[in-house]
Amino acid sequence: MVSGPGADIYRSLGVKPIITASGSTTAYGGSKLRPEVKEAMDKAAGTMVNIDDLNRAAGKVIADITGAEAGFVSSGSAGGLILQAAAVMAGNDPAKMKRLPDPTGMKNEIVIHRSHRFPYDQCYLATGATFREIGDGRRCHPWELEDAINENTAAVAYLFSNFLTRRALPFEQVVEIAHAHDVPVIVDAASYVPPRANLKRFIAQGADMVQYSGGKAVRGPQGTGILCGREDLIEAAFASASPHQFIGRGMKVSKESIIGLVEAVQLFVDEDEEAETRLYTSMCQQVVDALIEIPGLNINIEHDAYDYLTPHAVMKFTNDWRGPSRDETFDAMVAGDPPVYLHNIHHPDELAVDPFNLEAEELDIVIRRLREVLLGH
Repeated sequence: MVSGPGADIYRSLGVKPIITASGSTTAYGGSKLRPEVKEAMDKAAGTMVNIDDLNRAAGKVIADITGAEAGFVSSGSAGGLILQAAAVMAGNDPAKMKRLPDPTGMKNEIVIHRSHRFPYDQCYLATGATFREIGDGRRCHPWELEDAINENTAAVAYLFSNFLTRRALPFEQVVEIAHAHDVPVIVDAASYVPPRANLKRFIAQGADMVQYSGGKAVRGPQGTGILCGREDLIEAAFASASPHQFIGRGMKVSKESIIGLVEAVQLFVDEDEEAETRLYTSMCQQVVDALIEIPGLNINIEHDAYDYLTPHAVMKFTNDWRGPSRDETFDAMVAGDPPVYLHNIHHPDELAVDPFNLEAEELDIVIRRLREVLLGH
């Protein structure tokens, strides 16, 4: 059973606390807020401030950390994608901004790889944008991007996401082609840190706007996002965002959350990433050691620059496996007490333990429960 005062608060509402071994998954609560962030937000809560002034000050911190010309605290990454689209379509023109999501008189096509289509890309469409897809879902040729760009192209969107990014044209090539046509490149890299170097990587490679989550690995407020990029485009996003009365008005970020994000991202970039990786690797090794002798189950530590950005203990159910299926294992872990959510990876025969949100005692519970489910005890 999950214990502690936080667990008691949820139980008082009839909500069962869970253990998340799936990483920073929004559907399971995101990530655990840093104590320093909670303290900063509590201090900020009792003082009033001009939100525009606060947004500009926070934007300067984001710009410095990302190497961009400007920055902005968005309402999560999803809210940031809406602001990206609004910025490239309407710019800083209040007449156009007021018309959205009616794109009449604006460039409103966003070029996107078919392999990069995913549920959150609907945020781009919320502004009245339409997609022009390129590639066949598995590969794409440079001429397809060239052919897709026309007089109605507002931007080229690029997704950095586990298991999807490598199916598209290389990012630098996309930037080169788009910029040759004076078309901006907008990036969704919501969950693509760590490594912390990625906070500067895409801007350095020529991205015009980049969106990161302010929760997830940064461990800031879950309703915040880090938007950075060209000064003119960030100014346009700022103009469309709350507290201004345009399409972003409903995507409010509170003064406490803005302060919390600033505190969190500064702590995040100052942390020892090598020490963090060693800790996660050690936790994964405990999972491997506990399960490695189970016949028919292959388990290894995976950590790379594309799919497993932090170490994961990945379980593969081979053809020799005779126990519960991958989906049955996942469901059985959720059905227990406490519910345990594993990383439900894209591959149909794999599950993983992501240690990001696990305390030592929670890891012990995950391992014990996995042995019970897999061995039928």
